[in-house]
Amino acid sequence: MKKLISLTIQIKFALFILFTLSFFAFGWISHSGYKSIYKILFPTTLDIIKKDKVLNVVLLNAPSTYYIGVNGPQGFEHDLLKAYSTHLGVELNITPANTIKEAIELSKKSNVHITSASLAKTPKRMKSFNFGPSYFEVREQVICYRGMIGSGKFPRNIEDLSGLKITIGEDTSYSETIKSLQKDGFDINVTFSSEYSTEELLEQVAHNIIDCTIADSNIYSLNLRYFTDIALAFTISGREQLAWVLKEDSDALEADMYAWMNSYNQSGQMAALKDHYYSYILFFDYYDTKMFNKRIKSRLPKYEKFFKKAEEKYNIPWHVLAAQSYQESHWNPRAKSFTGVRGLMMLTLRTAKQLGVKNRLDPEQSIMGGAKHLKQMMKNVPKDVKGENRFKFALAAYNVGMGHVRDARILAKRIGLNQNIWNDLKIVLPLLSQKRYYRTLRYGYARGSEPVKYVTSIYDYGDILHKNSNAKAK
Repeated sequence: MKKLISLTIQIKFALFILFTLSFFAFGWISHSGYKSIYKILFPTTLDIIKKDKVLNVVLLNAPSTYYIGVNGPQGFEHDLLKAYSTHLGVELNITPANTIKEAIELSKKSNVHITSASLAKTPKRMKSFNFGPSYFEVREQVICYRGMIGSGKFPRNIEDLSGLKITIGEDTSYSETIKSLQKDGFDINVTFSSEYSTEELLEQVAHNIIDCTIADSNIYSLNLRYFTDIALAFTISGREQLAWVLKEDSDALEADMYAWMNSYNQSGQMAALKDHYYSYILFFDYYDTKMFNKRIKSRLPKYEKFFKKAEEKYNIPWHVLAAQSYQESHWNPRAKSFTGVRGLMMLTLRTAKQLGVKNRLDPEQSIMGGAKHLKQMMKNVPKDVKGENRFKFALAAYNVGMGHVRDARILAKRIGLNQNIWNDLKIVLPLLSQKRYYRTLRYGYARGSEPVKYVTSIYDYGDILHKNSNAKAK
């Protein structure tokens, strides 16, 4: 009997233990399920952006990233972010930063979604920041005062940096590179500054205030137009990837960004954007750019009022007309080519008569006539060509004739390119000098590479003029 009672007690105790464990297990499973559901319902950074319809971005105020141009905000990274915000269907809200250090500080604010400041994905930064997809490849380059060439001081390698006056930006990838070299035993005397941007340090090099600085290859290329007395000494790093910094817990935003960047690349839009900001680099001429900067001071002031008058009448930016005029005549009102075109805008006698220009050598008449002619070209560009592409097509037609531009569009379509975008048309135009192509086209042979260089140079000159006019305004 006692054994039976003891067995009954043991069974009841076992059932109690089993019930207790089951209760806790059920509670734990329920809690886990609730927590998982809670996580799914919690809004992501991407959800918040779409709900508020605003993408908050910190952007470095510099030629390579973001600046205010004639038509408003522009710059490679600005335009890329604008395209992404359009993809999201939200407004792009910009907080400008003047230095990389300031951009990094601003990135810590809770409402900032993306920080864009030409930041390289260095091993040190990847430990501290959450990077999105890469969008540009660069190399760090030592940039020095051109006047040192031939003096024996111009550096050709790391050892040659010893004894030179060098300043670089604090909290930049360049400072990481230099500190690493110093640890390896290289004698490099460098000042780290948080006061100046990379562009300002390049300007100090150009004015021989400091001997050298370090800049990414894209930043050097952009600023070479403005500061012609800077020169590449040597490359100091391997290939590095630029990427945007995202706030923590941005997994959904990052995934969406990777997918969008992939489609943006495949569509050819990324290539077109890089072409817009960097294509002129292939045609950079140090001596020509140096002379252009001199003539901005010596020749342009005589004609600037006429370019601005033409802008008011024909709604074409005056600095673009001035750039076109320089490309045509170097601002020489009596310029004459072997084909008989004359004046600041190099009009033919026939075109001048059609435009009502009585004297091609009169600066005002020539500028107003040239602006009118360009405006007519813009109207004749096919309607399928949109946006800035229309303006580039019109400039090409001014140079080579609208007939050849139409031929190039036909050829582009034949070989599977987009006939309505300049990035593809400039591939096709040089083919107009090859018999196998031009013999099948209505207008025949053309020196198609010339309008490509023509448009590129005008945009290059125009950008320099715009920067100069902004500097004067300040």
